[in-house]
Amino acid sequence: MFRKPPLVLLLLLLLCSCTSLQGGRTNDEQTARQSEQPSKGSSQEEAIASKSDSHSVQMNKQGAAPPDHVVIVVEENHSEQKIIGNPSAPYINGLVNQGAYFTQSYATDHPSQPNYLVLFSGSNQGIRSDSCGHILKSPNLASELIKAKYTFGGYSEDLPSNGSTVCTHKQYGRKHSPWVNFTNVPTAANMTMASFPSDYNKLPTVSFVIPNLDHDMHDGTIKAADDWLKKNLAPYLEWAKTHNSLFILTWDEDDYGGRNHIPTIMVGEHVHQARLSQKITHLNVLRMLEELYHLPYLGNSSTAESIANLWKK
Repeated sequence: MFRKPPLVLLLLLLLCSCTSLQGGRTNDEQTARQSEQPSKGSSQEEAIASKSDSHSVQMNKQGAAPPDHVVIVVEENHSEQKIIGNPSAPYINGLVNQGAYFTQSYATDHPSQPNYLVLFSGSNQGIRSDSCGHILKSPNLASELIKAKYTFGGYSEDLPSNGSTVCTHKQYGRKHSPWVNFTNVPTAANMTMASFPSDYNKLPTVSFVIPNLDHDMHDGTIKAADDWLKKNLAPYLEWAKTHNSLFILTWDEDDYGGRNHIPTIMVGEHVHQARLSQKITHLNVLRMLEELYHLPYLGNSSTAESIANLWKK
């Protein structure tokens, strides 16, 4: 005759069954979550690998990691012969022995504005004068830096306000600030010199600094320009030497001497101190920046040679 199990035994069996069911449900949920996580982690690893591969390309093209910051100052209308060795420019001549001095550097055009456009976009954009009011849409250094998740800023002395598109104001000339002409450059990138930060960590990745006509040698003296440069940029330059950053000093064009031979000097933490005889133009300088930040080649920079022997081994 079948005998009923004791009540205590039934209760124990029921308790074990519930615990097993709960444990199974918990394990299933954990398994489901774990099965989702590898997929998520895999895409993160792919993103990191992609970023690493991009960095490797940069290293291969210029032989140096991209600087955290680059500041480019453009002076006006003086040949190499008029600047290098001139006692009226002691600060500028002192820079020759602090970094790379390009003894064979040349502008590409006359007058001023086409040279700025070449340095900024790889082309004079068909503009062969200093006329104002151009509206351009071509890719340029600023637009490509921003696409690549870097930043850009242009600082112009005597610009009346951030974002202004005026042609002239006091000794400011829009012809020397090419980014103002491009519709694909944010208005916020066009800034006054007063906006140049004292904390250089806050600088954009690449910046242009444009002195006014008195301080860029166009209207003023060589000495006035040399003094202004020392006062306003020497602190950044010294900082750049220990903060993986770069300072570039160049001229838009010569004084119509025939050769368009201009000074170009680069100083930074990883810059080789030397006189370099490679022939370069504004296009080579632009190409160097494109290679450092793995940007597409703009305009005629695609056929320019890479700058060689710039970086310390």
